[in-house]
Formats: sequence, C-alpha cells, structure tokens
Amino acid sequence: MQDYASLPENLMRTPIFQIDAFAMRRFHGNPAAVMPLEKFPDESVMQAIAAENNLAETAFLVPEGLDYRIRWFTPTTEVPLCGHATLASAAAVMERLEPERSEVVFHSASGRLTVKRAGKGYVMDFPARPSKKVATPRGLAKALGIAPVNVYAEPTNYMAVLKDAQQVRELKPDFAAIARLDRGGVIVTAHGDGEYDFVSRYFAPAKGFRKIR
Repeated sequence: MQDYASLPENLMRTPIFQIDAFAMRRFHGNPAAVMPLEKFPDESVMQAIAAENNLAETAFLVPEGLDYRIRWFTPTTEVPLCGHATLASAAAVMERLEPERSEVVFHSASGRLTVKRAGKGYVMDFPARPSKKVATPRGLAKALGIAPVNVYAEPTNYMAVLKDAQQVRELKPDFAAIARLDRGGVIVTAHGDGEYDFVSRYFAPAKGFRKIR
C-alpha cells in the first residue's frame, strides 16, 4: 500500500492529464501522462509515479518564468528527450492550464523546446540528431525479423529503413533481442503511403517501453 502521508502536500494535490498525442479520437494515438508541479520532487518519487502510470512516458512540468522546465520518465528510467510527451504537455498547458497562450517553451536536458499552435494542431521545434549510414549491426535484422534496406546510427539509436510502409506496420520484433543491442532504441521507418511522407515506429525496451507509432 502506498504511504500517501509521506508525500509532499503539493504533490498529493497535483492534477494529472492523460493525453493521446497524434490523434483526434479517444483511445488512439500515443498516450502520455502530464503532471504540472510547483517544484520537482525527488527523482525516486517521479520514477515511482511513472511506473504506476505505466505509460511510455510521464512528463513533469515546473514553471520557470513564463516558460516551463520539463522532465520525462518511462516506467523504468528518466530520458533526455521525448516528442509525444512534449506535445501532450503543450496541449495540457494551452488547452487547460493557460488557454490564452498560443506558444509555450519548455527547458529540458536536450535544450529549449518550442511548441506553437497551428490551426487545430501544434508545431514543435525539436533538436536534430544527425545520423550516419552504417552496415547493418550484428543482431539487428534478427531482432526485427526482417532485413533493413539501409541502417543509420547516432549515439543513442539505430534507424532501420524498410522497403515500404506495410512492412513497418506489420513488424513484430523480438524485444529482448532489441534490448541487447548497443543502442538504447531502434527507429523503424519507410516512405509513407497516401497522405503521409513517412511512417515510423520506435522500440526501446531497454528504456522501459516497447513501441511508439
């Protein structure tokens, strides 16, 4: 049983938003939890909350002047950057906390992140992580269950390019094998079909979550 009496008073009364990013309907998209706070509690508390939420990410927000400081936790670890939980955080700020705003800036471990309203949606400005083309790493094709057309790498992730969007959608990877690779995550992508430029999924079981699409 959780000992709620041991939590700081402000944390006991903190609202929590669960938002489905990249979707216009309930129970679709990529869910994230967003928790606005007066100040960050101990990391162990944030980690325990993220584990109990059991979503790919829980974002914690603290006001910093007119902006916000943001931190993201998976159920097992803190991560330096998360796109969908930042988008969810921007929606929480501009739809619920400060609905008069048209732009919000988050300060993070990966630098300054800006999100602006754009019609009925939002536009995010995120840092680039340039990657280089590499030979297919040992174990990657077996972990994915398919041989990539090309593979790119940067310090934290591999990106496997497949033949088409259908292969990306139907992929059923071996999560345990992905967790044994020498990168924290694997992006799988291909040229899009229909109205989309590309499709992608992200697997990072070593970080506590399995797939994002």
